[in-house]
Amino acid sequence: MSKILIRGAKVLGGEPQDVLIDGRTIAQVGAGLSVEGAEVVEADGKVLLPGLVDLHTHLREPGREDSETVLTGTRAAASGGYTSVFAMANTFPVADTAGVVEQVYRLGQQHGYCDVQPIGAVTVGLEGRKLAELGAMHESAAGVTVFSDDGKCVDDAVIMRRALEYVKAFGGVVAQHAQEPRLTEGAQMNEGVVSAELGLGGWPAVAEESIIARDVLLAEHVGSRVHICHLSTAGSVEIVRWAKSRGIDVTAEVTPHHLLLTDELVRSYNPVYKVNPPLRTERDVHALREALADGTIDIVATDHAPHPHEDKDCEWAAAAMGMVGLETALSVVQATMVDTGLLDWAGVADRMSFKPAKIGRAAGHGRPVSAGEPANLTLVDTAYRGSVDPAGFASRSRNTPYEGRELPGRVTHTWLRGKATLVDGKLT
Repeated sequence: MSKILIRGAKVLGGEPQDVLIDGRTIAQVGAGLSVEGAEVVEADGKVLLPGLVDLHTHLREPGREDSETVLTGTRAAASGGYTSVFAMANTFPVADTAGVVEQVYRLGQQHGYCDVQPIGAVTVGLEGRKLAELGAMHESAAGVTVFSDDGKCVDDAVIMRRALEYVKAFGGVVAQHAQEPRLTEGAQMNEGVVSAELGLGGWPAVAEESIIARDVLLAEHVGSRVHICHLSTAGSVEIVRWAKSRGIDVTAEVTPHHLLLTDELVRSYNPVYKVNPPLRTERDVHALREALADGTIDIVATDHAPHPHEDKDCEWAAAAMGMVGLETALSVVQATMVDTGLLDWAGVADRMSFKPAKIGRAAGHGRPVSAGEPANLTLVDTAYRGSVDPAGFASRSRNTPYEGRELPGRVTHTWLRGKATLVDGKLT
């Protein structure tokens, strides 16, 4: 690989510096660098971040390649500034064996737009009755450390306890989709004033909060790690805050859409706003932003959930739940957290790179922008303003809730171990 000199970048939003990439690593960081023969990227005050890490991505392959593939999903990831993504297990077949997780892992290696770390299912077939091959998946070539039945809740307390005990042996983590199933039968949106007015089945906040409360107590009892997927309510924030105050080993994530959108949008009956957990109230949105700022919520994770056109362009009740998010996540975080003064860019790097890499043990990712570190980097034009046009997405699906909405910021370059995957906003 040739040498690349990124000139005048604001590293983590600080003062402009030059960053020299030599092969797969960062060789130098400083002012006024000059290297003969290096390819020069004029950053012009753009913000340079460590490559983003997403702990919650649905790549759909194997089985739903009409929605997304590892190739298209990782291209979308590179477009959004990600150098590592964790692929959820709800594929067809389910990623509940060493064979399936190794298939996904090798597809990621083959395509090379970002690293793909498979997440293994907690239970066989996501059915919640029998533990999957957790040890075999961990010992496979994929080296799985994160396990989740995301899309379904591990609602059986005994199964959840056993999973926490099992992964403790190798330092793994169980990522819980917190949804008490009996409380959400027929649920279509957040339970509240809007659901009552629209006559749609409600998804109550307590269905999330009761599972989180149970699971943090189980994690404390076992002495294991639990991670809360897509936390969405103010009450959930308070439970996680209480658990952390007791020293319980719990981490939590919030999605970009739960930082920005509310259940008021469901009045349009546009299925693009149908998601699980559902869009909540303005009060919840405020609580989530504050919790991300103060560290109660550890990370931002996209829950990138692609669906083909026919699964979303239909009546509300029949529509699939989920939104794509890899290509817009950083812009939404800038709009809701940076431009509002709740986080600086160093804080964004912490919530979208450093901490998710630590939770998922993504080797070589979430590292400082300093000499000797792997050159996994993202360059962001924070002054950019533009409307979201899903026609330009790299993802195979277009189910974005932001179509036509003006959002700030644009990723211009992404480097994976010194190799450019995105240059001037275009995939290589």
